[in-house]
Amino acid sequence: MDSSPLPRRRDFLQTTGLGLMGWPLMQGLFGSTGSAMAQTAASAPALPPLNRFPRMMQDWLVAEVRAAEQRGNARREALKTKADAEAYVKSVQERIRQCFGPMPEKTPLNAKVTKTMERDGYRIENITFESRPGYLVTGNLYLPTSGKAKAPGVIGVCGHSLNGKAAEAYQSFAQGLARQGQVCFLIDPVGQGERFQYLNEKLGSRLGGGTSEHNQMGVPQALVGEFLGTWFAWDGIRALDYLITRPEVDTTHLGITGNSGGGTQTTWLCGLEPRFTMGAPSCFISTFRRDAENELPQDMEQCPPRVLAQDLDHCDFLAAMAPKPVIILAQEKDFFDNRGSTESYERLKKLYTLLGKPENIQLHIGPDPHGYSQSNREAMYQFFGKATGIPAAAAEPALTIEKDEVLLCTPKGQVAEAGSRTLMTFTREKADDLAAKRKALSGEALQKAARKVLKMPTMTDSAPDYRILRSVGARKYPTKGYCTYAVETEPLIHALVTRLSDEALTSRLPRGQSKAVLYISHRSADAELRSDPFVKELIAAAPDAAFFACDVRGMGDSQPDTCGANQFLGRYGSHYFYAAFSQMLDRPLPGQRTYDVLRVIQLLAAAGHTEIHLAAQGWGTLPAAFAALLSPDIKQVTLKHALSSFHELAAHEDQQWPAAIMVPQVLQHFDLPDCYAALKAQKLQLIEPWGAADGMKQE
Repeated sequence: MDSSPLPRRRDFLQTTGLGLMGWPLMQGLFGSTGSAMAQTAASAPALPPLNRFPRMMQDWLVAEVRAAEQRGNARREALKTKADAEAYVKSVQERIRQCFGPMPEKTPLNAKVTKTMERDGYRIENITFESRPGYLVTGNLYLPTSGKAKAPGVIGVCGHSLNGKAAEAYQSFAQGLARQGQVCFLIDPVGQGERFQYLNEKLGSRLGGGTSEHNQMGVPQALVGEFLGTWFAWDGIRALDYLITRPEVDTTHLGITGNSGGGTQTTWLCGLEPRFTMGAPSCFISTFRRDAENELPQDMEQCPPRVLAQDLDHCDFLAAMAPKPVIILAQEKDFFDNRGSTESYERLKKLYTLLGKPENIQLHIGPDPHGYSQSNREAMYQFFGKATGIPAAAAEPALTIEKDEVLLCTPKGQVAEAGSRTLMTFTREKADDLAAKRKALSGEALQKAARKVLKMPTMTDSAPDYRILRSVGARKYPTKGYCTYAVETEPLIHALVTRLSDEALTSRLPRGQSKAVLYISHRSADAELRSDPFVKELIAAAPDAAFFACDVRGMGDSQPDTCGANQFLGRYGSHYFYAAFSQMLDRPLPGQRTYDVLRVIQLLAAAGHTEIHLAAQGWGTLPAAFAALLSPDIKQVTLKHALSSFHELAAHEDQQWPAAIMVPQVLQHFDLPDCYAALKAQKLQLIEPWGAADGMKQE
């Protein structure tokens, strides 16, 4: 556990080279702002929030994912010959590797059998091994004790069970395979079973384990260019490395199976590990389009970076194995859409037919809800039995479910107590290493790097069009009048911009004022205009400037109402959902929001505002800082509660900033202090920067 204290805000200002620039002035101008946001929550008038564009992000996402699916389908439909199919298999293998990044060097496994238990017709060995130096994986090896000297080997990967490999469904398929003559090595996923990364004093997970741990550790990995799914897959690859060392295993028959999150791991491993000869993913395979349309968020390890930009879909990870035997297992009552399961099967059927092995791809849809139920397990046994020449029984053998403690591989039931490193220490170590190697960037080099990591599209020469929204009545803003404009920053996307005035405004943006303040909201321009002291002080400090407040996409007036009721800030909520899909599209959400700000700046400049003061608060400071860095039209920048550094997020295991502010691979190129130093030329004022633990304050 990382117990290092977070840096003090005053120390941050000193160590970035900004000194205490403007600190006394800003204290005098803005007053004491430490509890401003808390005051906002307490004093805000009881007005219902504006949310006039709640489906905007969903409509945009579905359009983008459908376009990716259409590109992928066009590739698949173009396949006409066996040679075409073989080339396609190689293509998906290459594209998958690009998404998952380079794998680490293989190091000694240091495997240990910590306990052996004899059972009727099989035995169980409790095993630990190191998939990376000092990083322990726990697993149960189920070995048949009758039949052939060598038996097919299967890697079993678990879904999101809190007790990992000890969950009844996963014990069941591992034991069922062993009773029918196949070896199964069933491993704990990180964050589950014996591999909690965030231990409490009772050796439980202080985050609740499973998906909570996955997203907490996985979200900041993007900053250093890592992907949690690669870590899951590497554990499976190293488990296979161990399995093939066993003299009991026939290495000509090597399978992979798992359910739900384990179905995800099975799918990724089918695409990444060529030594597998058969696969059976359960309760995962659908299509990315169905997941997006059905508003189905998933763990960070289930969202490969750039996968949609590479025109890949679920079926392509199985295509990477073609024409080896694969069965897709689905459920009739699952939340994973089995229409997508059928679509994936039909795509693969064509590929396998061209390769001369149509019988090697199958689809089984069980009658049950989500889970590796007996029906699906029996379909897997039959399929693997046929592939290996060891016929399975018509029905699953009688099973004996072990108690959790019997299957423990470590003395106290947690790898941390056995000396294992946590995943977060690797993230911190890589962040430190990148910082040591990284050269400070400035000027055009910094701007180029920012455009690269943000995946900024090319700006058009003309200012964006906008809608003029009808008034929604008195909102208790600081001025008598206002008008809100929906600025079309790109097709289907609008930034919502409210201009304050002492006169009624119902028409196009007024001309005639050279000075303007553009405020980028933390969460909601409407709420912050009414009652946030920082906004009131910005207005009072510039009485001769036009004042604009902006919600970038997905915030305030366009906050999504998707992924369930009131789920915007949930761990699986809509804010996370669009951030995760945006990384799969290779359009990181911070870049999209920066583009919104740049387009609004372009509009203000076209309206005659030649002296633009860009101000922002909280989550809005990130797109504001990047926009100021990239726009020559910004003359002054004020950021309150800006993130102090990305490095701090990567280094601290309890960071509290959302996935929506993570910029993939940014720490390979620069960090926020580089941006803040560059913005000194634009009179940057930083007010009370936030650290790693501050990103969800007052939420």
